[in-house]
Formats: sequence, C-alpha cells, structure tokens
Amino acid sequence: MTDDIDEALDWQGHDIDCASCTHRDIEAEGRCRLKHACVHDRYARRIDRFFNWNPGLANRYVAHPHFEVRAIAAKHASTFLLPPLLEDPEETVRWNAARRLPKRLILPLRHDPHREVRIRIVSLLEDADLGPMMADEDYYVRLVVARRVAPALLGRMMADPETEVRRVVAQRLPREWLLRMADDADATVRLEIARRLSPDLVARLKNDADWRVRYEVACAAPVGELDALADDCDDLVREAARARQATPRADGIGSRP
Repeated sequence: MTDDIDEALDWQGHDIDCASCTHRDIEAEGRCRLKHACVHDRYARRIDRFFNWNPGLANRYVAHPHFEVRAIAAKHASTFLLPPLLEDPEETVRWNAARRLPKRLILPLRHDPHREVRIRIVSLLEDADLGPMMADEDYYVRLVVARRVAPALLGRMMADPETEVRRVVAQRLPREWLLRMADDADATVRLEIARRLSPDLVARLKNDADWRVRYEVACAAPVGELDALADDCDDLVREAARARQATPRADGIGSRP
C-alpha cells in the first residue's frame, strides 16, 4: 500500500529527517517508513498508519503541537490520558477522545461550540441525556436527535421551528399523538401525519389545503366521508374518491396505494 503524495514534510512544512528521529529503532524493525507510516508526517493517512502499527506509542503524543497527531493518538492512547483532550481547541481531537470515554465525562460536549461534535455526541448518548439537545441552536443537531430519541420523548419536538425536524417527528411520533400535529403549517408535515393516521381519523383532514393530504384521505377514509372529495378541485383526489365510492369494500374503508 502506497501514498500518492511523493513528499515527506512535517506539519510545519520542513523535510523529515529520519536520521534525527527518536524512532530510528522501530524503523529498523519495519514499524515505520518514510512517506508511508510516519508520526512526523503532515498527512493524516501516514500518521494514522504509524499508530496502527505502533499503538503503544500513542501515549507520548496526546499533547503533540499538531492537531492531527493528537486526534489520531487519541484513538489509541490510554483512556486515563484522554479527559484533558475534551477541552482541546480542535474539534477532531475532542470527538476522538469523547468516543472512548464514559458517558458521564462527555456530557459537557452536548454544548460544544462545533456543530459536528454535537452531532456525533448524539450517537453516544441515551434518551435521558438527549433532552437538552432537543433545543439545540443548530437544526441538524435537532434532526439527528429526532431520529435517535425514543418516540415517546418526541412530544417536546412537535413544534420545532424547522420543517424537516417536524417531518421526522411526524414519522416517528406515537400514533395516539398524531392529531396534535394535524394543523402543522407545512403541508409535507401534514402529509406524514395523514399517511400514518388510522382510516377513521384521517377523514378529519379531508378539507386540508394541500391536494396530497386530501388524496391520502380519499384513498383511506371510510367511503361515507368521501362525498366532498368526489367533487374535489384536484383531478387525482376526485378520481380516487369516486373510484372508492364506485367499488366500496364491505367495511367502507380503503387501502392506500
């Protein structure tokens, strides 16, 4: 396996001198190689390969001045050395440390200044610890929370200011709460609600302003609720309602396509 970059420069742009390196002993053993596996190289792939070959040396580098070295060393170093890295100025270092530490130590990173750290922290926490992140300032953090948290806890996110977040909530919310979002300002959210409501309840949306929602009603509501939709202004809604009226099932309830 080789690297495409045919140079050996350190993180400050200087040529790497193997003759003065403290790891000359392991070079002789084939455990590092210039332009391939070197802790002093400025390219992350080569640093990563060095620590994969020599994980026992990672403890020496958790305070290295180059952030790539600290970040990759954090993957291998003793966990006892990692807590200080949670306050490292580089988000990559903080994240790599956090993923190996106990939950109680990484909770402060729920308020990390970098959104990528907060997004990744969500995957490490359980429901009880995600509460504060439901109101995160970044919509994508909230979106990830909405996808991960238990459905029974999504009530707090039904009025999220971001449409995409509310759509995910509508897809995962317990069915008995769905009608509480039936008047959402965005039609795509109401559409998710209509698709999940039981036939008897979806009929409540037959006067929705969006034809897609009314179409869901026309396909699933009891036939007795379809009179208005049989004269709907939208062709697809009208056709679906009339087809249902023409060939009603015994129970009067349709099935969605």
